[in-house]
Amino acid sequence: MTPHIRAEKGDFAKTVLMPGDPLRAKFIAETFLEDAVLVNNVRGVQGYTGFYRGKRVSVMASGMGMPSIGIYSYELYHFFDVDNIIRVGSAGAMQESLHLRDVVLAAGACTDGNFASQFALPGTFAPIASHALLAKAERIARETGLSVSVGNVLSSDRFYDDSSSTLKWQKMGVLAVEMEAAALYMNAARAGKNALAILTISDHLLTGEETDAEERERTFADMIRLALEVAE
Repeated sequence: MTPHIRAEKGDFAKTVLMPGDPLRAKFIAETFLEDAVLVNNVRGVQGYTGFYRGKRVSVMASGMGMPSIGIYSYELYHFFDVDNIIRVGSAGAMQESLHLRDVVLAAGACTDGNFASQFALPGTFAPIASHALLAKAERIARETGLSVSVGNVLSSDRFYDDSSSTLKWQKMGVLAVEMEAAALYMNAARAGKNALAILTISDHLLTGEETDAEERERTFADMIRLALEVAE
């Protein structure tokens, strides 16, 4: 057990899907997994392990923000023998080419946060996805006819941003903004493990379009199926 995960070694599969919302974790387990068993519920952060097409897969919520996913991903990597974490979450589009419910593969995760300071690096670290997971996701998307966009996202520490910095990131070609991928990628790099963020566009910063909470919980099936197919 750890301070935040009440489970035993072996309770989690080698691959964990990680949405932010505990209710989404529950929905994924009940809708997509067979023989799903609840293995963690500390603070209501539900974690399940079951089977998808014969593959043993886990799903557990990360909560919101880099500090939260930083805790859960660290404990899964270091204490529960998890090798792969695939974030499945929502993001806000920052480019006109993206539309609601489009799927984005985060090849890299820029950040305005300070998560990397703990590593005391003599420079700036570039958080990137694990190539094997990213390449597999691209291949499966292509084979199944799922259109995906691949590129940089922004992992922001702020949901309400008084500095209105979106345009500056947009000019650098950043596709969308979310709040967790950079910390996940850094933890994976430090642990020698694998990570990928697969994101569905839930709102658009340029047009003002958005999905509601229920839609975000229940209609992101393309992203979830892709993540489950990538799971090893």
